[in-house]
Amino acid sequence: MAETYTLYKLIVLYMLDKVDFPLTTSQISEFILDKGYTSYFRLQETLSELTDSDLLRVETTHNRTLYHLTENGAETIHFFSNKISPAIRQEIDDFLKEKQYDLKEEVAIKSDYYLNTNHEFEVRCQIMENGYNLIDLRLTVPTEKEAEAIAAKWSLKSQEIYTSLLTDLL
Repeated sequence: MAETYTLYKLIVLYMLDKVDFPLTTSQISEFILDKGYTSYFRLQETLSELTDSDLLRVETTHNRTLYHLTENGAETIHFFSNKISPAIRQEIDDFLKEKQYDLKEEVAIKSDYYLNTNHEFEVRCQIMENGYNLIDLRLTVPTEKEAEAIAAKWSLKSQEIYTSLLTDLL
């Protein structure tokens, strides 16, 4: 059982080592759960232990959690990747190759909000590319409901808004 549990950890580390961007809980879950490797609860436990062991770094917003491979995590997977069968490594590689654009685009668009010192809500909307901001927009609104709505709609409207800004400003 412990060996199987170790495999789940190595799969997560391997996935993150193969991409140059963080993955969300749902992206990791999509592969591991669809392939039937483990249950949702076991996966959550795996992610938590990897984070507690400083093999993953977590970035949390109101609507999702992003996982980044730490330096320790990269060293660990380079040392132990041979413990993952070639067939499983190939499944992961195929999954990442097939979905790479969608996976990368999903994590490139970020939004979050928080209560600022003026007791208003500040919404931060970003589009990232290769670790750099293409846009980093901050809006202040009076209510949490408005902040939540803006943060939620950003992923749907970000490309349109970015294009509109460039067109109007250039």
